[in-house]
Amino acid sequence: MTWLTVALALVVAAAGLLRWRRPAWYWLTFGVFLATLRVLIRYASVMDACGLTVPPSRWRLALARMTDRPAPESRPPRILRVRPTRTGLVLRLKLRPGQDAFDLAAASDRLRHSFGMYGVTSREVRSGVVELRMTGYDVLKRVQMPARTDTRPMRVPVALRADGSVHYRDYRGVPHALTLGATESGKSVYQRNLVAALARQQVALVGIDCKQGVELFPLARRFSALADNPDTAAELLDALVAHMEDVYQLIRAEQRITADVPDAEIAADIWSLPEDLRPVPIVVLVDEVAELALFANKEQEKRRDRIITALVRLAQLGRAAGIYLEICGQRFGSELGKGITMLRAQLTGRTAHRVNDETSANMAFGDISPDAVLAAIQIPAETQGLAIAGDSTGGWHRIRAPHTSMRQAVNICNKHADRTPALPALAPFRPAVTPLPLPRVSLSKPAPATA
Repeated sequence: MTWLTVALALVVAAAGLLRWRRPAWYWLTFGVFLATLRVLIRYASVMDACGLTVPPSRWRLALARMTDRPAPESRPPRILRVRPTRTGLVLRLKLRPGQDAFDLAAASDRLRHSFGMYGVTSREVRSGVVELRMTGYDVLKRVQMPARTDTRPMRVPVALRADGSVHYRDYRGVPHALTLGATESGKSVYQRNLVAALARQQVALVGIDCKQGVELFPLARRFSALADNPDTAAELLDALVAHMEDVYQLIRAEQRITADVPDAEIAADIWSLPEDLRPVPIVVLVDEVAELALFANKEQEKRRDRIITALVRLAQLGRAAGIYLEICGQRFGSELGKGITMLRAQLTGRTAHRVNDETSANMAFGDISPDAVLAAIQIPAETQGLAIAGDSTGGWHRIRAPHTSMRQAVNICNKHADRTPALPALAPFRPAVTPLPLPRVSLSKPAPATA
């Protein structure tokens, strides 16, 4: 008994130490088993206490009276599946007649407390089936991306969500996006993760960095075009508009609208073209949009109108031509001048890091979700990289990108520099970089050591 007590005490101490220092390890070793047991044992009582049960049907009550048995109890949603994950549990529930998915969403905070989990979120899988995602610890405190992700062409992982799932940037689903954030909010790290993920794909990267190129020019080996001032940016955007028009001419020439061509084979964008004719997709990254919209005299105002007009045209027409926008800034309001709100309306994806005022959060989510605005202004200053991501559907998630240093991003871009496509329309804006040094190889044969 003494040795058994000592062994048990060591196991409890090890579990406590892991929970404090390495919560992910604790969850994989002890937490997942204990949490599954706790959820299954408490399930019926918790659902009843949270008001998520339905009274027995009439025929069950009548059957109980006829057989002189006690009245049946209220029934909770039926558990279809319990699936452990690396960060928590996933419960798939079948709702009873009369229940609604909103009832579970409204009770998520009470379920979190009752089941002893760190967080609980719900989503409706299909009619009558709801999925509860429970996290066993704070997955955003120390972000660890899974080794295997569902990466596809033009779909890259960029961050981790609060429910433990991976947040993807899907350009074919959400062509254009806006990223807001105050100074030291983690916006630059998010952008580095995005560039590092795109560097591995067959895509042309175009950057506009009016901070004299301090953010994007270190990654220049993977960029097909770069601009570091508003004058060059205006010329670059005009070249992109001209390239977009050439791509549309190519699509029209390959549409092949005849009676014997199936509807699915009629080309309407670059993804409908044969692979040997398909132009390379382009992602345009604008580091600070306010620097493109500010002006001090009449000449700069004309340049500003030219830039904003080109950006609006790319946002409205660029998707079919394979041109996607990633626009970053600290503010994106109507005070930047005419055309800004029209441009913002075209940016479907929204990501807001810590902002300094509620107005900035409203610029991102005011027309999408009031709850996302409230969540954005509550991000503490000490949690750099924490952000709120939403889209036009009204759904939003709390995300955090893994910390990627500038050196790590540079190494990834240099490693995949051979994937950088050379676009003739953007050749004048191709950054001039020195070739990578080749590894030194000794040509002399070392002499054998002598005694």
